[in-house]
Amino acid sequence: MKKIVLMALIGFTLSANAQNKKKKSMVTNKKEVVVEKKAVVYQVFTRLFGNKNTTNKPWGTIAENGVGKFNDFTDKALTEIKKLGVTHIWYTGVPHHALVNDYTAIGISNDDPEVVKGRAGSPYAVKDYYNVNPDLAVNPAKRLEEFEALIARTHKNGLKVIIDIVPNHIARKYEGKSNPKGVRDFGADDNITVEYDRNNNFYYIPGQAFQVPTSDNYKPLNGEKNPLIDGKFDENPAKWTGNGSRLAKPDINDWYETVKINYGIRPDGSKDFPELPAGYDKKSNKEHFAFWKDKSVPSSWTKFRDIALYWTAKGVDGFRYDMAEMVPYEFWSYMNSSIKMKNPNAFLIAEVYNPNESRNYIRLGKMDYLYDKVALYDKLKEIIQGKSNTDPITDIQKSMADIEHHMLHFLDNHDEQRLASPEFAGSSEKGKPLMVLSATISTSPTMIYFGQEVGEAGNENGGFGTHSRTSIFDYVGVPNHQRWMNGGKFDGGQLSESEKSLRDFYKRLLNFTINSSALMGKYQEIHGLNRYATSGYYPEVYSFVRWSDKQKLIVITNFSSEHTSHFELKIPADVIQSWKVKDGIYSIKDQLYGKSTTKLHVVNGEGKVKISISPLESFIYEL
Repeated sequence: MKKIVLMALIGFTLSANAQNKKKKSMVTNKKEVVVEKKAVVYQVFTRLFGNKNTTNKPWGTIAENGVGKFNDFTDKALTEIKKLGVTHIWYTGVPHHALVNDYTAIGISNDDPEVVKGRAGSPYAVKDYYNVNPDLAVNPAKRLEEFEALIARTHKNGLKVIIDIVPNHIARKYEGKSNPKGVRDFGADDNITVEYDRNNNFYYIPGQAFQVPTSDNYKPLNGEKNPLIDGKFDENPAKWTGNGSRLAKPDINDWYETVKINYGIRPDGSKDFPELPAGYDKKSNKEHFAFWKDKSVPSSWTKFRDIALYWTAKGVDGFRYDMAEMVPYEFWSYMNSSIKMKNPNAFLIAEVYNPNESRNYIRLGKMDYLYDKVALYDKLKEIIQGKSNTDPITDIQKSMADIEHHMLHFLDNHDEQRLASPEFAGSSEKGKPLMVLSATISTSPTMIYFGQEVGEAGNENGGFGTHSRTSIFDYVGVPNHQRWMNGGKFDGGQLSESEKSLRDFYKRLLNFTINSSALMGKYQEIHGLNRYATSGYYPEVYSFVRWSDKQKLIVITNFSSEHTSHFELKIPADVIQSWKVKDGIYSIKDQLYGKSTTKLHVVNGEGKVKISISPLESFIYEL
């Protein structure tokens, strides 16, 4: 759910959270050196991954358009995902959310289509946090067991498991049918006669009943008849809507299918809970956990902490938090430190879009990673669309030098327009230089969205969801991905030659990143030096260097789809000195395809490299 300075040498400092990632040991000079590895997250929309049906009827039923299951993630599928260069898999849409399908036979109540988006439902309107989406199970009555088997199967294939937690809002009709002993439903103990109470889970509109939003341009289920579609939904008094609307009748563009959770923020915006003392931005998870141990906190805090610990105990390795910035960072300190006490290696990703709040959510909220959306993602989109040159990348990286490790990079996800869509890059080929830069410019994790690696453009009209994004609200197929899936063989047997070539590109790039020590080392841009002083170095080109004690890299990308650039790239003296390279001639070789080799000439402590780079081409040269 849901926006030329030559940089000084930066030695990235890895935080305590960063140290919790997967590590490997090397013995050098009889001393053990711990080398952190880059992470790659594969986001997969669980409902769509294994669907082999190609009908794609707008507003199609589950019978007409099909649905994927947990069991579709076979050992073969998971093995191929890992071979792509993936370390973590984010199973999106796993918690049981509101949907329009009849599961009354197993004790699940029907959801009113007037408060469900689409037919398959939004994964961000969770109906039961202690169970999983029945659509995803071969036997819906055994859905939790089927997901537990998937967790075990994923681990067996060397991958870590991430699922969603949506802390800001839940489905309007939340019903915990699987609550552990002692767990009370959200709102069960609320005082519904007042707008706000610290221990209420919801905000209320006393004296007013909820009214279904209306629009001349939208009808639930596209106007199809359904016994529950009657213009009414029983909620009295009405609750605040998930995006914060305080209207008893929300607007059709509001998150009307959800209700907002109360974390002890009073209606006037003031905080009704203890605040972290000064200096806690520098304290550890253990110290944050100790701070909250004797504090009284709002009911919603403990409810969501218990949900996270429930899934942690089942073997889930981390969480992606939806719209985390709509929840106070004090809660995140409480929540995340509790998780880290149970699993110090938990992998915690947050959807935060306000750059002014990034450091608070990292340092005070104890988040491992935030979306790098508003800065790098948005700028790369502008560059490939011809709305900007590459110069701003320098200042973006400089502005985040202290938190770069925590800013997760992506070019495709369930919320955004597909990278290959006409609305974004326009083709998968034009996405390649963006992907190289995104995956190599910092020590942060890289995330890709299933189908991205085979050029999925999101052209389908699912019904509620339309083209450019793969719908998260409808039962649809994902054509390019289905060709790779090849009827469950997961061997790419139906892919075109260009799609096979694209997946090979992703496989080469991602595997290089997770095995490169330089990409977890130091960074310096060399774009500023070359931009105006190097003949033939066009404004669509960007260059930087990355290095560790063991590996030295020169990364060059050409975002132009028209111009080949020929130039003599300058490597400044401070980089050559840091690399401890003496005057001489050195062979350097591209690590993506291994076909391009050239020479680094070091004269009087400065380096020069002759470069010829074709449209949309990238090189990762290693010394």
